[in-house]
Amino acid sequence: MRIFHGAASMMLALSLATTAHATDIAIHAGRLIDGTGTAPRLQVTILVHGDRIASVTPGFTRPAGATLIDLSNATVLPGLIDCHVHITDQFDGGDPIREMVTQTGYDAAYRNPAYARATLEAGFTSVRDVGAWTEPVVAMKRAIAKGEIAGPRMWVAGAPLGPTGGHTDSHSGLDPAVENPEWNEAIIDGVDSAIRAVRRHRQEGTDLIKIMPSGGVLSVNDDPNLQLMSDAEIKAVVDTAHALGMKVAAHIHGRMAIDHAISLGVDSVEHGSYAGPESYPLFKSHNTYLVPTLLIGQKVYEIAKAHPEQLPPSSAAKALEVAPHLRDNLGAAYRAGVKIAFGTDQGLVPHGENGREFALMVQAGMTPMDAILAATRNAADLIGDSADIGSVQPGRFADIVAVKGDPLKEVNELTHMQFVMKGGTVYKADGKDSGAGGIEDAGGH
Repeated sequence: MRIFHGAASMMLALSLATTAHATDIAIHAGRLIDGTGTAPRLQVTILVHGDRIASVTPGFTRPAGATLIDLSNATVLPGLIDCHVHITDQFDGGDPIREMVTQTGYDAAYRNPAYARATLEAGFTSVRDVGAWTEPVVAMKRAIAKGEIAGPRMWVAGAPLGPTGGHTDSHSGLDPAVENPEWNEAIIDGVDSAIRAVRRHRQEGTDLIKIMPSGGVLSVNDDPNLQLMSDAEIKAVVDTAHALGMKVAAHIHGRMAIDHAISLGVDSVEHGSYAGPESYPLFKSHNTYLVPTLLIGQKVYEIAKAHPEQLPPSSAAKALEVAPHLRDNLGAAYRAGVKIAFGTDQGLVPHGENGREFALMVQAGMTPMDAILAATRNAADLIGDSADIGSVQPGRFADIVAVKGDPLKEVNELTHMQFVMKGGTVYKADGKDSGAGGIEDAGGH
């Protein structure tokens, strides 16, 4: 582990001890929001042993031989979790159609480590990637797990699955003679095709499955209101994925597709724009999460207003229509008691700006604490790994972040991350890149 020094209120007062406990780290947290839903605690010591949290105790203590990290003037939280990212892609204002037919996955691969590092330094120590070409994103997940590059823990879906002409079909709007074998990976038509695709994804190393039962906004000529996958196809995906121990995330805007997909067993609804009072009891009775993705809604609305030429044909009009419903639906779903998990749909907004979602969630009606819980406790539950991530408790990974102020009073504090530790390794201190992240100083998984 590397050691860093600073002089501000957020400085690290680190000193390397030489006793048998020299690998232990004592973090003095001035205010701790631990991600369990309990009230914040003041003046707490978090003891880190290796890549795990060993104890969380009242008062400021420093066991013999432990290195000290002084966050006594900060608010400390669990590493944040974004349940909806596309970490292998980022919008740069270029023509999306031209880029699709002139760039390959290899072009993106060289940019991916920067996207991963930016996400981690923003305080997001875990992410669920719900749409990317399967081989590169699985390889990226493995490289991070091995410590070859710095980035968040990743749960990946690989290529999202949908029908011909739907949100996953890159052929739409192009000359029919234009073809890319990778595009076919995302297309399923019929029950047998759906079952085979899920099994292939599992074989290739994905952790969950993403489906597109409705049309989308940034795809060409499909309608977000319509259900484009049949009930039989949705059920085939869900049953096959669950039999393999995989969860299913469903991109859906239209109400009919939302209601059908929830009834058929999907684990989360991504976006959920046109859900309504009839949908919320279904969410609750089936224990289904809503991942609202307000940040992309805001960004695509802004692009559609100012630079519609930067969007695929037909997308600007859809963006102006759909985006306001994302915010309104989140507020209504939250008041109805639907479970909410944090997700940004990062890729259209630069990676590393994930924290901007918090303010949008609060503006939609959530309390700052519940918005934080959506990115900690709830997100870990949706991913299915509450035993390792999402809270500051003994036995969990030492994924710990800190901000200067109180995010319960000013939630935008979460966009100014000052300290980031993942698996016991410090990646950001005093608001600056620590330099950690090569394989020689990798920590955690």
